[in-house]
Amino acid sequence: MARFASLIVFAGICGLATATWADPPAAKPAFDAELARQLGADDYGMRNYVLVILKTGPTPMPKGEKRTEMFKGHFANIQRLADEGKLAAAGPFDGAEGWRGMFIFAVKEIDEAKALTATDPVIQSGEMIAEYHKLYSSAALMLIGETHKKIAKEGM
Repeated sequence: MARFASLIVFAGICGLATATWADPPAAKPAFDAELARQLGADDYGMRNYVLVILKTGPTPMPKGEKRTEMFKGHFANIQRLADEGKLAAAGPFDGAEGWRGMFIFAVKEIDEAKALTATDPVIQSGEMIAEYHKLYSSAALMLIGETHKKIAKEGM
């Protein structure tokens, strides 16, 4: 088994070396210092965020008008936070194991994300609860909202 694994590693290295020698290096795009500054990028094009995982909470609301209004408020809150530049990305999960959705907040500290999350009707009602994690990712995430507006035929 060890020989087989070594052969795979050796073949992979040779294949990579062959591809590297045969292909010319890709041209690096020009660095845009102003865009990097606007997006809050560090020297690696990265920045700090807080990832929020939304899970099913202790008091799910039954279907009906109150639930519909709660989710309208949820979507309006998402839009407000995105418009303020605080929310880089958001979206639903499939609901498996209670995972309902996520936010990626453009803030450095979990306490800041907690304050923003607390403004959401699904959190206020207990429909969902939040779990927080620091995230270091591309500053280009900040362009999602602007780009999304250009490709969405309909609003939420």
